[in-house]
Amino acid sequence: MASLKYTDQHEWVAVDGDTATVGITDYAQGQLGDVVFVELPDEGKSFAMGDQAAVVESVKAAAEVYAPISGEIVEVNEALNGKPELVNEDAIGDGWFFKISIDDETELDSLMDEKEYREFVKGLG
Repeated sequence: MASLKYTDQHEWVAVDGDTATVGITDYAQGQLGDVVFVELPDEGKSFAMGDQAAVVESVKAAAEVYAPISGEIVEVNEALNGKPELVNEDAIGDGWFFKISIDDETELDSLMDEKEYREFVKGLG
């Protein structure tokens, strides 16, 4: 898998050519607890970096999922509609949320790498 980038809102981004796959981190799903519902964005919808793009609901809380970069939704993970627990089972794999076109590659530079994200999470505890 491509190297991952992370946001301070606990989204991960895997870049593949001119698209990026987005989901929430293992840390985020652990904080949420059992995921019971995921509201995915519509394919074809465009978002600016930082816009709310999806919602994830758990037995504990609901949380927004933000677009980590600007672009258009090119695919959503339909499997989450019938099996939202995939987010808990494999947050950085089968539990991905959506794929977004990359409008501005320089936005990726503002995201954290894995080491920076680990340090960020350590500071939260």
